[in-house]
Amino acid sequence: QVQLVESGGGLVQAGGSLRLSCAASGRGYTMGWFRQAPGKEREYVATISSSGGNTDYADSVKGRFTISRDAAKNTVYLEMNSLKPEDTALYYCAAQYLGFGRRNSAAYTYWGQGTQVTVSS
Repeated sequence: QVQLVESGGGLVQAGGSLRLSCAASGRGYTMGWFRQAPGKEREYVATISSSGGNTDYADSVKGRFTISRDAAKNTVYLEMNSLKPEDTALYYCAAQYLGFGRRNSAAYTYWGQGTQVTVSS
C-alpha cells in the first residue's frame, strides 16, 4: 500500500506561484498530478517517470508548471508559476506501476487526499 500526502496549497493572486509537494511511502512508481474544480471532472495536469527522466504536461499548464521528484526525500513536486484563476482546484497526486505516459486517472492506483489551490483575480 502506497500512501501519498500532499501539501503546499493555498490562496494566491493571479500571476503568482505555488509549489505543491507529495510525500510518498513507497518507491519505483510513476507519479502524476491531477486537479478537480467544483462541478468539473478530474483533470490530468502532469506526470513524471519513476526515474524522473521523463515528464509530460497537459497543454493548459505547459510552460507554466514543472513536475519534479527528489528520490532521496521520496517526494514529488509541482512548481506552478503564472497562476490563473482557472487553475483553482483541488490538486491530487497519484501513483501507478503501469509505466510512464498515462494521462488517464483510471491508470493510477494510489491517491492522496488533495490540497486546495485558489487563485484570485
